[in-house]
Amino acid sequence: MKKVVVAALLLFGAIGMAQERGGKKHRAHMKDLTAEQMATLHTKKMTLALDLTEDQQSKVQVLNLENAQFKKAKIEEREARKEDDDREKPSTEERYAMANERLDRQIAQKAKMKEILSEEQYTKWEKLAFHKAKHRKGEQGKRKR
Repeated sequence: MKKVVVAALLLFGAIGMAQERGGKKHRAHMKDLTAEQMATLHTKKMTLALDLTEDQQSKVQVLNLENAQFKKAKIEEREARKEDDDREKPSTEERYAMANERLDRQIAQKAKMKEILSEEQYTKWEKLAFHKAKHRKGEQGKRKR
Protein backbone atom coordinates (compact mmCIF):
# COMPACT_ATOMS: atom_id res chain seq x y z
CA MET A 1 0.00 0.00 0.00
CA LYS A 2 2.81 2.35 0.89
CA LYS A 3 4.48 1.75 -2.49
CA VAL A 4 1.24 2.54 -4.34
CA VAL A 5 0.87 5.87 -2.52
CA VAL A 6 4.51 6.82 -3.21
CA ALA A 7 4.15 5.84 -6.87
CA ALA A 8 0.96 7.92 -7.19
CA LEU A 9 2.63 10.96 -5.61
CA LEU A 10 5.62 10.65 -7.93
CA LEU A 11 3.31 10.34 -10.93
CA PHE A 12 1.29 13.43 -10.01
CA GLY A 13 4.47 15.39 -9.30
CA ALA A 14 5.96 14.46 -12.67
CA ILE A 15 2.75 15.43 -14.47
CA GLY A 16 2.64 18.77 -12.67
CA MET A 17 6.23 19.59 -13.54
CA ALA A 18 5.76 18.60 -17.18
CA GLN A 19 2.85 21.00 -17.57
CA GLU A 20 4.82 23.98 -16.26
CA ARG A 21 7.49 23.67 -18.94
CA GLY A 22 6.06 25.80 -21.80
CA GLY A 23 3.34 28.40 -21.79
CA LYS A 24 3.91 31.65 -19.94
CA LYS A 25 7.68 31.24 -19.64
CA HIS A 26 8.00 30.90 -23.41
CA ARG A 27 5.71 33.85 -24.12
CA ALA A 28 7.52 36.04 -21.58
CA HIS A 29 10.85 35.20 -23.22
CA MET A 30 9.50 36.03 -26.68
CA LYS A 31 8.13 39.34 -25.40
CA ASP A 32 11.68 40.47 -24.56
CA LEU A 33 12.90 39.93 -28.13
CA THR A 34 12.95 42.69 -30.73
CA ALA A 35 10.71 42.46 -33.78
CA GLU A 36 13.75 41.65 -35.93
CA GLN A 37 14.79 38.80 -33.65
CA MET A 38 11.26 37.39 -33.59
CA ALA A 39 11.05 37.56 -37.39
CA THR A 40 14.44 35.89 -37.83
CA LEU A 41 13.55 33.03 -35.50
CA HIS A 42 10.18 32.52 -37.17
CA THR A 43 11.78 32.56 -40.63
CA LYS A 44 14.39 29.99 -39.60
CA LYS A 45 11.70 27.71 -38.14
CA MET A 46 9.75 28.00 -41.39
CA THR A 47 12.92 27.29 -43.40
CA LEU A 48 13.45 24.09 -41.45
CA ALA A 49 9.81 23.01 -41.72
CA LEU A 50 9.22 23.97 -45.38
CA ASP A 51 12.74 23.73 -46.88
CA LEU A 52 12.66 27.31 -48.19
CA THR A 53 15.05 28.57 -50.86
CA GLU A 54 17.22 31.67 -50.28
CA ASP A 55 14.81 33.81 -52.30
CA GLN A 56 11.82 32.49 -50.36
CA GLN A 57 13.65 33.07 -47.07
CA SER A 58 14.25 36.72 -47.85
CA LYS A 59 10.61 37.27 -48.88
CA VAL A 60 9.29 35.43 -45.83
CA GLN A 61 11.70 37.39 -43.60
CA VAL A 62 10.20 40.68 -44.81
CA LEU A 63 6.68 39.36 -44.21
CA ASN A 64 7.57 38.02 -40.77
CA LEU A 65 9.21 41.33 -39.85
CA GLU A 66 6.03 43.23 -40.75
CA ASN A 67 3.99 40.81 -38.65
CA ALA A 68 6.40 40.98 -35.71
CA GLN A 69 6.38 44.79 -35.72
CA PHE A 70 2.57 44.78 -35.79
CA LYS A 71 2.50 42.23 -32.95
CA LYS A 72 4.96 44.28 -30.87
CA ALA A 73 2.83 47.40 -31.34
CA LYS A 74 -0.29 45.51 -30.25
CA ILE A 75 1.50 44.12 -27.17
CA GLU A 76 2.64 47.61 -26.14
CA GLU A 77 -0.86 48.96 -26.72
CA ARG A 78 -2.34 46.17 -24.58
CA GLU A 79 0.22 46.80 -21.81
CA ALA A 80 -0.63 50.51 -21.81
CA ARG A 81 -4.32 49.67 -21.53
CA LYS A 82 -3.59 47.31 -18.62
CA GLU A 83 -1.89 50.12 -16.72
CA ASP A 84 -4.91 52.38 -17.26
CA ASP A 85 -7.21 51.93 -14.26
CA ASP A 86 -10.24 53.37 -16.04
CA ARG A 87 -10.25 50.81 -18.81
CA GLU A 88 -13.57 49.65 -20.17
CA LYS A 89 -14.40 46.58 -22.16
CA PRO A 90 -14.73 47.26 -25.88
CA SER A 91 -18.25 47.72 -27.21
CA THR A 92 -19.84 45.24 -29.59
CA GLU A 93 -18.98 47.47 -32.55
CA GLU A 94 -15.36 47.78 -31.43
CA ARG A 95 -15.03 44.01 -30.99
CA TYR A 96 -16.55 43.51 -34.45
CA ALA A 97 -14.10 46.01 -35.97
CA MET A 98 -11.11 44.34 -34.24
CA ALA A 99 -12.20 40.87 -35.37
CA ASN A 100 -12.76 42.14 -38.91
CA GLU A 101 -9.30 43.77 -38.99
CA ARG A 102 -7.67 40.59 -37.65
CA LEU A 103 -9.39 38.42 -40.27
CA ASP A 104 -8.43 40.86 -43.06
CA ARG A 105 -4.77 40.62 -41.95
CA GLN A 106 -5.00 36.81 -41.94
CA ILE A 107 -6.47 36.76 -45.45
CA ALA A 108 -3.73 39.09 -46.72
CA GLN A 109 -1.07 36.97 -44.98
CA LYS A 110 -2.43 33.83 -46.62
CA ALA A 111 -2.45 35.45 -50.07
CA LYS A 112 1.16 36.65 -49.67
CA MET A 113 2.31 33.21 -48.52
CA LYS A 114 0.57 31.62 -51.49
CA GLU A 115 2.61 33.88 -53.80
CA ILE A 116 5.91 33.03 -52.09
CA LEU A 117 5.58 29.28 -51.49
CA SER A 118 5.22 26.41 -53.93
CA GLU A 119 1.96 24.43 -53.85
CA GLU A 120 3.49 21.66 -51.77
CA GLN A 121 5.06 24.10 -49.31
CA TYR A 122 1.83 26.11 -49.07
CA THR A 123 -0.19 22.98 -48.26
CA LYS A 124 2.30 22.03 -45.55
CA TRP A 125 2.30 25.62 -44.20
CA GLU A 126 -1.50 25.55 -43.96
CA LYS A 127 -1.40 22.28 -42.03
CA LEU A 128 1.20 23.69 -39.64
CA ALA A 129 -0.85 26.87 -39.16
CA PHE A 130 -4.00 24.81 -38.52
CA HIS A 131 -2.29 22.69 -35.86
CA LYS A 132 -0.77 25.78 -34.25
CA ALA A 133 -4.18 27.50 -34.12
CA LYS A 134 -5.78 24.35 -32.72
CA HIS A 135 -3.11 24.20 -29.99
CA ARG A 136 -3.59 27.90 -29.20
CA LYS A 137 -7.36 27.44 -28.81
CA GLY A 138 -6.73 24.62 -26.37
CA GLU A 139 -4.51 26.92 -24.28
CA GLN A 140 -7.16 29.65 -24.21
CA GLY A 141 -9.61 27.36 -22.49
CA LYS A 142 -7.06 26.67 -19.74
CA ARG A 143 -6.30 30.35 -19.05
CA LYS A 144 -7.87 32.11 -16.12
CA ARG A 145 -9.80 35.25 -16.98
